[in-house]
Amino acid sequence: MTDIAFSHSLNSIRVSQRGDPRIAGTAVAFTENRHNQDEVAAALTDFAEPGFARFARTSGVEYRNLALPLERYPKMSGFTEANEAYLEVAVELGEQAVRRALDAAHVRPDEVDAIVTVSSTGVAVPTIDARIASKLGLRRDVKRIPLFGLGCVAGAAGLARVHDYLRGFPNHVAVLLSVELCSLTLQRDDTSIPALIGVCLFGDGAAAVVATGADRAPAGLPLHPGPRVLATHSTLLPDTVEVMGWNVSSTGFQLVMSRDVPNMAQDHLAEEVDRFLAEHGVTTADIATWVCHPGGPKVLEAINDAVGVAPEALRHSWESMRDNGNISSASVLDVLDRTIAEPPAPGSLGLMLAMGPGFSFELLLLGW
Repeated sequence: MTDIAFSHSLNSIRVSQRGDPRIAGTAVAFTENRHNQDEVAAALTDFAEPGFARFARTSGVEYRNLALPLERYPKMSGFTEANEAYLEVAVELGEQAVRRALDAAHVRPDEVDAIVTVSSTGVAVPTIDARIASKLGLRRDVKRIPLFGLGCVAGAAGLARVHDYLRGFPNHVAVLLSVELCSLTLQRDDTSIPALIGVCLFGDGAAAVVATGADRAPAGLPLHPGPRVLATHSTLLPDTVEVMGWNVSSTGFQLVMSRDVPNMAQDHLAEEVDRFLAEHGVTTADIATWVCHPGGPKVLEAINDAVGVAPEALRHSWESMRDNGNISSASVLDVLDRTIAEPPAPGSLGLMLAMGPGFSFELLLLGW
C-alpha cells in the first residue's frame, strides 16, 4: 500500500512518485507484404477443407503483413531457408522499429544504455540486437539482453525486465525490441489443428519501446507521453509446459497449442490479477485502460470473462488482431502503441497483461 495512495474518492487515485521508469516512445514496423485473410490462408497451407475456410473468416483476423512476398512461401525448401529469411527480415524490421521509437522518444541511439530483445520465431547467433547495433549507432558498451523462448508473453515480460533494469539504473535509457516472423515457422504439410489455427491467426512484424529511468531528464516533449511502469508480476503455473510452445525438429518449429489455453485465462487469470492489484491497494475497478495481448478471439473472450470488463475495454486488442493478426510478443506492444496514441486521463491506471509458454502470465501496472 506504500506505492499508491488514495484520496477519499476512488475516482482520484494518486500514484506516488517513487522512481518509476517511464515509457518515452513506442513504434511498430511491418513489411509491405500486406494481404487479406483469404490470401494468407491459401498461401500458407495446402489444406483446403470448407470448414477451414469458414474458420479462417471467423478468426477475428482480416489482414496481415508477411515477412516475404506471398508467392515465395510455396517454394520454401525448409528450415534452413526459412531461418535465413528470418535473419534478413528481422534485422531490417528491428532497425526500423527501434529508430522510430527513438525518434518518438527524442532519444539519440548513442544515449541507449541497454537493449532487451525478444523473439521466438527464428534462431540468430549473434542475436538481432548485435546485428543492428552498428546500423543504429548504439555505443560499444551498450548492455545486450536477448531473450528467447518466451513466445507470446515476451512483449510484456521484456518490458517488465526493462522496468527492473531501470529501477537499478534510474539515470539510464533502455530499449525493448520484439521481432516475430511467425509465417516463417509454418509448415505447409502440417494439417494438425494447432498448425491450422496458426495459419489463421499469426502475422509478422516488429515493435519497440524506449523507456527512461526516473532520474533521466526528458530530451524533449514526446507527441504522446507514455505511462510510468509502476510494478510488475510474473506467474509460472506448475506442470503446464505442454500447453503451448514449439516442437523443434529437423523441419523447424511445429506449433504446440492446447485447447486448454483459453481455460488457463478463465481458471487462473482473475486470481493473479486480483492478487497483484491488491498488493498495491487497487482493484480491477480502478483500472481505466487494459493493454492485453490479442492471442485470439477465445483468449480475448476468456480475459473479458476472467477480469469482468466490458468488451469495449479490450478494443485496442481486438483492433490489433483484426489489422495485424497475432504477432506473438510484438502484439501487446502494438496494443500499447495504440493505447498511448489514445491515452486515458492523467492520473489513470492501466494494466498490461500477456500469456505464453510455461504456462505463464506477465502483468504490469501502468500509471498515466
